[in-house]
Amino acid sequence: MNLMTTGMALAMLTLAGAAHAADCVDAKSAKAGFVLEKSGIRSEFRPAPGGMVAVANEYEAQSPQTQYLYAGLIEVFRDSDTGRLSMIPLGDIKKLFPLKAGAKSKTEFVRLSAKKTPKGTETLALAVKGKETYKLGDCTYNVLAVKETITGDSGSVIDSFTALYSPDLQAVLAKRYDEGTSSQSEVGFETIRPLKQ
Repeated sequence: MNLMTTGMALAMLTLAGAAHAADCVDAKSAKAGFVLEKSGIRSEFRPAPGGMVAVANEYEAQSPQTQYLYAGLIEVFRDSDTGRLSMIPLGDIKKLFPLKAGAKSKTEFVRLSAKKTPKGTETLALAVKGKETYKLGDCTYNVLAVKETITGDSGSVIDSFTALYSPDLQAVLAKRYDEGTSSQSEVGFETIRPLKQ
């Protein structure tokens, strides 16, 4: 009797695990949208025309924010109660995709906002360092480690981090800062689920 009960319990756990794994968003189901979450933030990702991904961010401690990211990686628009910002590429960013390990590129941008006149251009350098895996709850994704560095006209670094980017989801799942130093840190999402319509 114990052997039969144990067998049934194992079968039920296997079925439950298979059903739970089926909830993982993949490249096909990502087209219907999905939600990434971590403590204090909930982000809804939806494909948009022109290769864009619309992201609606809800924060625990600040006003909501809307972003448009080309291919889910390159921010071109941001809007919130604190202001609106557009990053206009001065080159064809479509040519950068699909990304491959070892790929490097530089694209000039002009940063536009309603309250500030641009003081010059900025350069976004992308360097695909390699492939990794990233775990979101019970789901595991293949990601590319993409070093992003934004510099101003003078060459001074405005921002620099490594994005763990999922080409299947067209989303950055985590960012690493100060990589390779004693100050290295990683900030990433913790769970994923399909977007319920």
